[in-house]
Amino acid sequence: MQNTRVGSFDSGVASDVGKLRERNEDSYLVKPQAGVWAVADGMGGHHAGDIASQTVIAALQSIELPTSPASLLAECEARVASANNRIQEIGRERGGITMGATLAVLLAFDGHYACVWCGDSRIYVVRAGAILRLSRDHTEVQELLTSGAITAEEAETWGGRNVITRAIGVSDEPELEITSGVLKAGDCFVICSDGLTHHVDDSEILECVAPNMSQRACDNLIALALSRGGTDNVTVIVARYQPGTPADRLRHDPATECG
Repeated sequence: MQNTRVGSFDSGVASDVGKLRERNEDSYLVKPQAGVWAVADGMGGHHAGDIASQTVIAALQSIELPTSPASLLAECEARVASANNRIQEIGRERGGITMGATLAVLLAFDGHYACVWCGDSRIYVVRAGAILRLSRDHTEVQELLTSGAITAEEAETWGGRNVITRAIGVSDEPELEITSGVLKAGDCFVICSDGLTHHVDDSEILECVAPNMSQRACDNLIALALSRGGTDNVTVIVARYQPGTPADRLRHDPATECG
C-alpha cells in the first residue's frame, strides 16, 4: 500500500556497466513506499567493490514505513552504520583488504526531504526550471576548491579529481553529511554515481530531466554518458514529487528494487 505521508513519486532508474569496466560495482535502491532512494558505488581499484555497494544497499532495503522524518533519518543512519561494520568484517575475513562504497540517499516523508551522502555520488534537485546540487563531493579536488587553493576552471582538469576522502566501510564510523528541506510540488531529485558526472555536466542533467518523465530522463542520461566514453559504471535515479496523485507510478519492475 502506498504510504500517503511519503507522498507520490514518479520514479525511474537505470544502470550500466559502461564501456571499459568488466563488472558493474554500482548498486541502487528505489523504495518509494518507504521514502528511500539510494545509489552506492563500489570503490574502484579496491577489492570487492561490488560486494561493498551491495552490502550498503541491502541494509537500506530493510527500512520499513517510517513514523516521522526524524525516525526515517535515524533508521537510515543506523542501517548505514550496520553496513559499515559488515563491510569491515568482510574485509577482515578476506585477509585485511580495504573495501568501501560511496553513497547518496534521498529520504522523503510528510512533506520533508533529507539527503545523506558519503563520497562523490551526488544528489540534485530540479526545481522551478533550475538545477541545484544538494550534495558536496567528498574528494581531494573539492577540498582544494573549497579552500580556494584552486579555481573552478583548474578543478575541471585537476589530476586527482577522482580521489575520494570518505567512503562507507573504510573507517570505524561512517562519515555522513546531511542536508534537509521542505518538498515542493514538482521537485525532481536526481541521485547518481560519478560515472554520470564524469561525462555530463549539471546543465545537461537539467536539460534531460526537466521535460521528461523519470524513466525517460534516466535512460537519456545513461545514453549520453555512454556516448561520451562511458569510462565508469553509471547509475541514475530520478524521483519526481507529485503530491496529491492517487498512486505512486514506479517506472520499473518493483520486484527488482536492488541493482
